[in-house]
Amino acid sequence: MSRRPIPADCLQPVPAEELAVRSADGTRLHVEVHGQPGAPTVVLAHGWTCTTHFWAPVIHRLADRYRVVVYDQRGHGRSEIPSSRARYSTRALAEDLAAVLTRVVPEGERAVLAGHSMGGMTIMAGAARPEVAERAAAAVLISTGPSDLLTEVRIVPDAVRPPALRRFLHRQVLRSRLPLGPVGPVSRAGLKYAIMGADAPAERTEVAVRMAHACRTGVRANWAGVLDRLDVRPGLARLAAPTAVVVGAEDRLTPPVHAHRMVAALADPQGLLLLPGVGHMAPLERPAEIAAEIDRMATAHLPARPVADSADSAASAGSEATAGTDLPAAATADPERTAVA
Repeated sequence: MSRRPIPADCLQPVPAEELAVRSADGTRLHVEVHGQPGAPTVVLAHGWTCTTHFWAPVIHRLADRYRVVVYDQRGHGRSEIPSSRARYSTRALAEDLAAVLTRVVPEGERAVLAGHSMGGMTIMAGAARPEVAERAAAAVLISTGPSDLLTEVRIVPDAVRPPALRRFLHRQVLRSRLPLGPVGPVSRAGLKYAIMGADAPAERTEVAVRMAHACRTGVRANWAGVLDRLDVRPGLARLAAPTAVVVGAEDRLTPPVHAHRMVAALADPQGLLLLPGVGHMAPLERPAEIAAEIDRMATAHLPARPVADSADSAASAGSEATAGTDLPAAATADPERTAVA
């Protein structure tokens, strides 16, 4: 089966630095630093079945003015696979984030944290930890939820009405240990339905499909078990940093109902951005809007620092990025923002 082309901005730029960070239980995490060494720091946490490559379109749009840190969640990408099921937990996610922040954000400095899906759950899980709280200037929670995931998932057709049956079927789909097999028309169509908006370009769907297929079956299933039992509402309530929430209107995995609940529970909500026509993979589908929201929070909550204007700096922003990657959104549909007083 021939592979579809990958958009230029979805190609991972070469990092300025690569780090190996050990979490509290010894698990090794792969960390990359992109962009400007002296600039304000943004730390990005990806979601279930993804890797640092998921953030490539956002990195390209931020790296000319920020120091952008990304890392592979445990078991994903180039990070170490946990040695037992007991090492898959929201506590482990929080410890991993704390370890990364301790390594990349010097004591006394702060960063903007942005998390997509399980990455957003990571921020909520770790919000009360001193290593996180003291280094978080602001946060952006993207396509995520704090609890009751299987109750709200919208993959099973609406014709299946009994709530208990819907939860059972969703659990069977999400916790399956069956390998996804080779990328093909059926898997592309199924995953697009589940994680992308109906009008998402085929090339961007291809990026998401390849990442999901590359995730190890056991890792995917073990994290699905954690998501099945997820409840990070206590962490959400203790997230003191100013926080913005973003969700796609067509998100089937973490529908907008979660976004509204998070905004209501946040100590310092900074608005809800609803992206029409967008599914679960908002940073892939609409990276300009996601980068702009992260930039908005960084501009408001991080001190500005001068960025060297050099050929090396321009190169670090990603020479493969497509034209028109400026932060102001250039979308096919206008996002809807709900301001929160």
